[in-house]
Amino acid sequence: MIETVKVPLPGREYEVRIGAGLLDRAGAEIAPLLKRPRVAIVSDENVAAAHLATLEAALAAEGIQSVALTLPPGEATKGWPQFTRTVEWLLEQKVERRDIVVALGGGVIGDLVGFAAAVLRRGVRFVQIPTSLLAQVDSSVGGKTGINAPQGKNLIGAFHQPALVLADIGVLETLTPRDFLAGYGEVVKYGMLGDAAFFDWLETNGAKVAGGDRAARAYAVQRSVEMKAEIVLRDETEQGDRALLNLGHTFCHALEAATGYSNRLLHGEGVAIGCALAFELSARLGLCSQEDPSRVRALLKDSGMRCDLADIPGDLPDAEALLELMGQDKKVVDGQLRFILARGIGEAFVTSDVPRDTVRTLLAEQLAAR
Repeated sequence: MIETVKVPLPGREYEVRIGAGLLDRAGAEIAPLLKRPRVAIVSDENVAAAHLATLEAALAAEGIQSVALTLPPGEATKGWPQFTRTVEWLLEQKVERRDIVVALGGGVIGDLVGFAAAVLRRGVRFVQIPTSLLAQVDSSVGGKTGINAPQGKNLIGAFHQPALVLADIGVLETLTPRDFLAGYGEVVKYGMLGDAAFFDWLETNGAKVAGGDRAARAYAVQRSVEMKAEIVLRDETEQGDRALLNLGHTFCHALEAATGYSNRLLHGEGVAIGCALAFELSARLGLCSQEDPSRVRALLKDSGMRCDLADIPGDLPDAEALLELMGQDKKVVDGQLRFILARGIGEAFVTSDVPRDTVRTLLAEQLAAR
């Protein structure tokens, strides 16, 4: 059963296809987009070992030639050196403007390859084949592409929509439990920010999703993608509503910087902790009931996810230093920190009206509890 979510951006329409077995039929899915039967694939070593041969076979079955570049795995790849390597490799392969570049991998590969496609010959089309839950529900949809700088995450990039997204639910079964749960943090985020009924569904069905039930996983991905598509349609370049997708991210990006973008804290784990902190901050500011952060933390905990600063191994900087790291976030406007807070589950909003002292106190208390 393949579900399709349409992203009808005028002149840049595309489909997100969701279901098991899509990798095996990727050639048939991609063929209608091609002007000539040839694609360039970029992946990472881990994903390539698991899935590249399947993709190459699926393309060959449709008479499509392919060349592939394999990059090192991990967040450190998402920087200038591997970006430069990718762009120059694509030029060496004589990729033309009418060709297709395929990003096969998680969020790091999707973001880096999308940015490479955006700047190559001032824009070539690309197809996202996200292999992590995080990428399927978040980074592969919406056209945000980019790389990290020493000053912070995703500070260099472009908006460049994909031509097609193929989210194969089956490939999620090759993820480690930790990597799957990291992506689940983004799924839960959608319920928190704009769909209380979806949050209720996750409270009931979270164990099925985490346990590998394909139907439950397909619905969780589909609903997440639908919500993201709706927000992107309203606000493609993040002038307003799209910022809601950053629920938990102001805290998350500071924590990622504090842990050196390392394996100590995966992005989705930072999002889950950040969402819990955002709801706690909302409750302290009198915006929502104290019951809401308790429900958020219970759902995260019951699913086996991290939800506290105490869940991050190793040392962390003090509250003031974490606040400084938040100031590097690209969501800062006129020097003011922007937070996504909530008036309740499913009722997120963007604000710059947050007292620094309240944030500092919350962080200090969480750090003291470690």
